[in-house]
Amino acid sequence: MIDAVGGFRVRVPAPDEAEAIARVRNITWRATYGHLLPAAFYDHHAFEQNAALWRSILRRPPQTLRVRVAETEGGIVGFASAGDPIGDDVPVRALQLHTLYVLPEHHGCGAGQALFDAVVGAEPAQLWVAEDNPRAHTFYRRNGFRPDGAEMVLPGTTLVEVRLVR
Repeated sequence: MIDAVGGFRVRVPAPDEAEAIARVRNITWRATYGHLLPAAFYDHHAFEQNAALWRSILRRPPQTLRVRVAETEGGIVGFASAGDPIGDDVPVRALQLHTLYVLPEHHGCGAGQALFDAVVGAEPAQLWVAEDNPRAHTFYRRNGFRPDGAEMVLPGTTLVEVRLVR
């Protein structure tokens, strides 16, 4: 059922929806990080690599990673995933939000919050977010997250990511 207010619904994705998820990721990365990252992070080759990654992820047992998509009548407009911490030498929480992306034209409709609630909810968690992403920082602050001082640079770039914790 589509949410009457936001015009979307949140659900578990099917294994054959990897390309739709990769499409959302590439569009959102281009819109959010296009001024910070080279095109190689969201070009056709990056799309193909991301689609292959999501094909692999969606074939895993669901208990290894929480994945949800937001869809409208027009298809998938966002996705989120959470699970064991990755990219941390010393994680500070047992749960990490790995991804949360919503197409720009669907910002503000509640899909991001619904996706977040579906994969993290009220649990203590950690996440990494680009230091230069004020919209994301505002969203996560509203959800109780604060920087804990940890930073890292996205490999092959100058993009600084900060860890947020709740």
